[in-house]
Amino acid sequence: MNSSKAVVILKVGKVGFIIRLVCWDEFYTELQQDCKLFIFIVGVFCLFRIGFIAVMHSFLSEAVTVSDIVSALYYGLRISLKSAGMLVLVPLVCCTGLRLFLPWKGLSHIRFYLGAGYVTILSFLFHARIPYYQEFRMAFNQLLFNTLNDDVMAIMHTVVEQYNLSVRLLLAGITAFLLCKLLQRWLAVKTIRFPRLPKWYQNIALRAALLVVIFYVAIFIRFGGTMTYAYNIDWENSGVTKDQLLNEAILDDVQALYRAYVLHERVCSSTGLDMEPARLNDYGSYLAGKQVNSVNLDDFLRKKVIVGTESPPRQVFLIIAESYANWPLLPQYSNLAIAGGMKELIAQEDAAYVPNFLPNGMSTISGVMGVLTGLAEANLYLNYLPESYKEPYATALAPQMKRLGYTADCWYAGPASWEKIKDFTLAQGFESFYGMGDFASQGGNVWGVDDADLYQAVLGQVKNDKPGFHVIITVSNHSPFTVDLAKEGFDPAIVTAGLPDKCKNDQELIKKLGHFWYADKMLAKFVKKARQQYPDSLFVIVGDHADRVNVETNPAMFERYAIPLIVYGKNISKETFPEQTAGSHINVIPTLLELVAPSGFEYYSVGRSLTDGNDFGMNYGFWITSGYMGNADNDYKETHLSKTGLLPPDQDKIRQEIDSARAISWWRIKYGKMLQTVKSI
Repeated sequence: MNSSKAVVILKVGKVGFIIRLVCWDEFYTELQQDCKLFIFIVGVFCLFRIGFIAVMHSFLSEAVTVSDIVSALYYGLRISLKSAGMLVLVPLVCCTGLRLFLPWKGLSHIRFYLGAGYVTILSFLFHARIPYYQEFRMAFNQLLFNTLNDDVMAIMHTVVEQYNLSVRLLLAGITAFLLCKLLQRWLAVKTIRFPRLPKWYQNIALRAALLVVIFYVAIFIRFGGTMTYAYNIDWENSGVTKDQLLNEAILDDVQALYRAYVLHERVCSSTGLDMEPARLNDYGSYLAGKQVNSVNLDDFLRKKVIVGTESPPRQVFLIIAESYANWPLLPQYSNLAIAGGMKELIAQEDAAYVPNFLPNGMSTISGVMGVLTGLAEANLYLNYLPESYKEPYATALAPQMKRLGYTADCWYAGPASWEKIKDFTLAQGFESFYGMGDFASQGGNVWGVDDADLYQAVLGQVKNDKPGFHVIITVSNHSPFTVDLAKEGFDPAIVTAGLPDKCKNDQELIKKLGHFWYADKMLAKFVKKARQQYPDSLFVIVGDHADRVNVETNPAMFERYAIPLIVYGKNISKETFPEQTAGSHINVIPTLLELVAPSGFEYYSVGRSLTDGNDFGMNYGFWITSGYMGNADNDYKETHLSKTGLLPPDQDKIRQEIDSARAISWWRIKYGKMLQTVKSI
């Protein structure tokens, strides 16, 4: 027998099979090729990581040090060991593994084709990651999986118009071509022959040692540069630096896509919720503020208006403003004149403003769902679930306003098909819906008409012959940012005067801020005209989400995520909300009902009214009070607008508030109103 080969002959009946079990020289050669491919892919990950940090360096905070960058590169290398190991596993099996049994040398070509495919995909992902981060401040997230539910053509138009798709595709193609040529040369480098020792038992020991080394190297790669799971690194614990960009750079594109997939699966299956179904009665009783014994979940959400009014407004306008963040209203940004309309409105005697306010989710649809249904974000797309179309939720806003004698209509600047918004709003009690196809417009883009045209349509159609409740959802302050700002009177100088020096020549940022200015201006203009046209009216204004545009590359948590809540008009004064009020979208419904309903009116909501001194807000990932904001799923918190003597809420209150709102909302959306303890997640 050849010392480097073993052959087994099996005979079954008259047919003989020759099984080529091991050829150590070939096995060792193929293994080296896999190692070279592994090293190359790790190198590509590291190259793209460095490139991402270099291209996006303007997003680095000023506090970033060389040590932070080195840490990001180190932890990025570790997590990329796992990604490269996963990718190389396929050629390891298909080439090295099959070569043990098949003498066909063409198997080696499969390795190059697989490697070239990997490199090509990674090149295109790298060039896609840059605009994705600019938009979402993340290197791919679960919103990728909602693309097919969204307006695909609108997304494509946005990408083409705003992000120079053809140029990016060309750059990605050139990058992929150069890397594939480099890979071809790298794999052509000669390999080392497997050593031969004089004694047979020495050769056996050497081969056994090789297998042991392979085993431990596999463990080292599997756990990201460590030999034990206790020090394993993955996408959930890789955010080790104090900088958002660096933390995202640590994740290579494979890990970022894996994170997006896991979060999407949590959305689909709700495994991301930290709740115990057996405690639903306790959760409901906490929200009710008293012990409730019932199998009907809605019984836990029943409330009564405390003060109310006997002179309700005749017209009620609820405006959900696209990307209207709270930070432009803060004193430190007073030199950035993009929110003058709302600042002037807030200064009115019959206006009240809550700065300590959070959106329901990270996207427009999450915010709209939270405002219209009053249900907390619970890792479910309720606009696609059957329960939402059986009947309106007891907490839904439109039916409760209709019980007060209002007609209910919804105005959306975009297409009626977006996120099934028309079907959903009508199913949830609105009597009529108007989308971009229902009114004329000379501007706009694939996402919808310009705000001016939307507001004009509302003013032209709303009649004052009977009480009306009108929800208005805008889109102009959204990429691809196509409003003709010059025509609207925007002077870039009013923005650049308030920008830090490093941003004064950033035309893209100025353009985005100009659209905020436009949205603010059109909103203020609408409120003024509507108040003149309908003097006996109430306006509730809230952003759908923030976290899209900010002057700071790494803003504080409050500046990044908070949105404003502004109420103006009949029955409103500066004392409408207590000084330390805080809340989120789920508090809009009870607050509005307290402002328009008579005392004792019975309604349903998960949240509490802000008029009643509610001092805590929560959403999909954060909580907020008048002095603090923190992460909903860990102990991290930051101070904001702090005043002497304010203390953060204790952890028990935070967990009770968040778990109760999430759990009850989750069950109501997933299973309906009846509680059945035999059900499980």
